Amino acid sequence: MMHKYKNSEAKNCLIDKHVVFIGDSRIRQLFYSFIKLINPQVKEEGIKHGNIPFEDKSASIKVDFLWYPEVNGSMRQRIKSWTEGSVAKPHIIVVGAATWSIKIHNGSNEALAQYKINITSIAPLLEKLAISSDVYWVLQDPVYEDMLSESRKMITNEKIDAYNEAAVRILNSSSRNSKAKVKVFSVSKLIAQETIMKSADGLHLPESSRDTNAMILMNVYCNKIMKPIDGSCCQPQPPLTLIQKIAFCFFTLSIIGYLIISLIHRNNYRKNKSCTDLESGEEKKPAISIPNVSTLEMLLHCFCKLGLIMTYFYLCDRANLFMKENKFYTHSSFFIPIAYILVLGVFYTENTKETKVLNREQTDEWKGWMQLVILIYHISGASTFLPVYMHIRVLVAAYLFQTGYGHFSYFWIKGDFGVYRVCQVLFRLNFLVVVLCIVMDRPYQFYYFVPLVTVWFMIIYATLAVWPQIIQKKANGNCLWHFGLLLKLICLLTCIYFLSYSQGAFEKIFSFWPLSKCFELNGNVYEWWFRWKLDRYVVFHGMLFAFIYLALQKRQMISEGKGDALFSNRVSNVLLFISIVSFLTYSIWASSCKNKTECNELHPSVSVVQILAFILIRNIPGYVRSVYSSFFAWFGKISLELFICQYHIWLAADTKGILVLIPGYPMFNVVVSTFIFVCVAHEISQITNDLAQIVVPKDNSTLLKRLLCIAGFFSGLHFFSAMQDQSRH
Repeated sequence: MMHKYKNSEAKNCLIDKHVVFIGDSRIRQLFYSFIKLINPQVKEEGIKHGNIPFEDKSASIKVDFLWYPEVNGSMRQRIKSWTEGSVAKPHIIVVGAATWSIKIHNGSNEALAQYKINITSIAPLLEKLAISSDVYWVLQDPVYEDMLSESRKMITNEKIDAYNEAAVRILNSSSRNSKAKVKVFSVSKLIAQETIMKSADGLHLPESSRDTNAMILMNVYCNKIMKPIDGSCCQPQPPLTLIQKIAFCFFTLSIIGYLIISLIHRNNYRKNKSCTDLESGEEKKPAISIPNVSTLEMLLHCFCKLGLIMTYFYLCDRANLFMKENKFYTHSSFFIPIAYILVLGVFYTENTKETKVLNREQTDEWKGWMQLVILIYHISGASTFLPVYMHIRVLVAAYLFQTGYGHFSYFWIKGDFGVYRVCQVLFRLNFLVVVLCIVMDRPYQFYYFVPLVTVWFMIIYATLAVWPQIIQKKANGNCLWHFGLLLKLICLLTCIYFLSYSQGAFEKIFSFWPLSKCFELNGNVYEWWFRWKLDRYVVFHGMLFAFIYLALQKRQMISEGKGDALFSNRVSNVLLFISIVSFLTYSIWASSCKNKTECNELHPSVSVVQILAFILIRNIPGYVRSVYSSFFAWFGKISLELFICQYHIWLAADTKGILVLIPGYPMFNVVVSTFIFVCVAHEISQITNDLAQIVVPKDNSTLLKRLLCIAGFFSGLHFFSAMQDQSRH
């Protein structure tokens, strides 16, 4: 993966550095592309056959081009001067030349022999410089022979290959020290093989190709300094942190413990299994039955599987074991898979068990197809296409809408505000993310969606649980309680409105310890404020919709029988027409967006239009409400795990790129990585459900003990994190 360095990043990397380019006109091209990464305003106005200096005084960066079109005594003398103690050595040296030697000597074999002699004399000097500086030898790019002028016809690709072969063979041949290696910059040659036919003269690369070469050169040098997550080349594997080492030991012990217990149970089973009576020839039953799986064994089994899965996560996105590649968006890479999963979803259509609005099968289906669309959006890099981005923002808002709808409905109908319910929800939402924060060394806020739904769940809980607790059973006895609940919702809306326009107040709330440890990213909570603000009203909309729907349902103002329209025919037709028009109007508006910032400002207020339109279109016709796609519903049940796991084992570099398990076969790679990714997400969902039963028991006294253990765990985690930060500083 290639990180695209901005001017500020390039300056930070090269601050107080001296860079030298030595060679002919093709190296001069690379020089200009390189300095434009530092200052895009630079004009290519230097002397053609002379030295060209460049300096950025703000960052104390010096970049020089030295005109030495041939590998000869003059070039050797210049390089030798840097090896002498009194002269300051450049930090980066980029050198390469050959085409002038071929041209001047008409491609003679004698010129090639002399070239070999000259490189042989220069190689030890370059290797000596490579001990303290970064030295790159640029291989010669191929030419487009049909476009070469008459004076350059002798520069053939056959000759260029011979010169390149000589350079590669001679350079580093005398060096035994791995640090004294001259780096052969061969990528330019590979790029030229694909793009040289677009050259203006057959010799020099088109501008886009040389800009790519300069960016790669910047990656080669700067990635180890700046450590960009999407620059997978040329940076060492990050060292294991103290917390990662402890996690590794824990999972290793869990695996060993589970294997030991499994072997003990297996031996006990063998001793107690049925055996044949030698006298009667009849089979006897064992006196002792097979013991039930103990809580300890289930725990170890879960952690054993989780340990193996986390090892795969680490190998995919932290170790330099698998390759990663950049995303390149095309309309076909996004819309063709969308059409394919749509056909699959329709094919697996079944009848629902119940026909209520937003029943369980329907919400699972809704989550499922939205998650699949979001996954395709991420892997195809469709965020660069603004209309698609705006529609995906609605899907994220729809998840939050369901959060508001689902949790409000539960508390309103059940009236269960107990600690058990809260702990169950928090555990299921956060378990995987907490483990990934430890194993992948990432902050909690990095997995922004989970903090978002967690905070909104707590807001919903606080809104309904605070005195006076108003639930459906109480409100049915007195209609005034409905007004009380509406008053609570209005207070909630007022708070949301205030915090969305008061960044300072929001940041003060979430900058207090220990909240700051959870919600800071890169030292501040701005990213968290931005994410929260982007969909600030939609959870409230979900709660309000649930309240109105349940009130209508209680008064039997809607018909939810199988095959029945939700309202009378006239009302249903009018609402259906309005919904379709609203849905299409929003899509037209989103597709006409020109400025992402302006559209994001409007999004929180208008996203609910398309969400409500979809709900009504999906539920008003009885025959549509009575069926669902089991294909989408299956994915909906593991949608949270799919959303989180994609960060590291389907995408790569923390979603910036694509994981490459099978290089050279992109389609086959996507099929294999997707299969593993979905299986892992499903397995993690099962592990989370199993652990939730153990970690969050229904018995209050046992639950209190577990909560104390969890508090101790997080205290220990904070202690080791503080030690880790201190050692880093």
